[in-house]
Amino acid sequence: LAQGLKQKLTQVASLKPAIAAMGDEDQPKKRTFRKYSFRGIDLDKLLDLSNQDLMELFRARQRRKFSRGIKRKPIALLKKLRKAKRETAYGEKPEPVKTHLRNMVIVPEMIGSIVGVYNGKQYIGVEVKPEMIGHYLGEFAITYKPIRHGRAGMNDKTTAFVPLK
Repeated sequence: LAQGLKQKLTQVASLKPAIAAMGDEDQPKKRTFRKYSFRGIDLDKLLDLSNQDLMELFRARQRRKFSRGIKRKPIALLKKLRKAKRETAYGEKPEPVKTHLRNMVIVPEMIGSIVGVYNGKQYIGVEVKPEMIGHYLGEFAITYKPIRHGRAGMNDKTTAFVPLK
């Protein structure tokens, strides 16, 4: 009898949160955001890492690029991005910074910035997000217009020339 009573009490105790939640239906549920981490390191810690420590987290191709030295143009782009971020009011997006550096590796410092990446014809606005760390800027600005197969073409009856009379 005592065993059965104990089981009933644990069942009732487990139902209490569910019953309490039923009464709170009129209140919207709070959204929780998953904290981003790159290779197991949180975003705020990534920002504090030195270039050497950050380099060790990247893949081989990006590590090789960093080990050969950071050139003048990528440093200039980072300076412009810092300046654009500094000059924006809180809660607003920074001014886009135009660049031809498609081979620039995205580093944590660039997160939140908007970069105009040249695709050979125009500048494509790319907003840098945490998921982009370690990728190249050029990966987010497509250089060609994807073709669409199976659509009506020039020899189709639907696009036939209609004379004006």
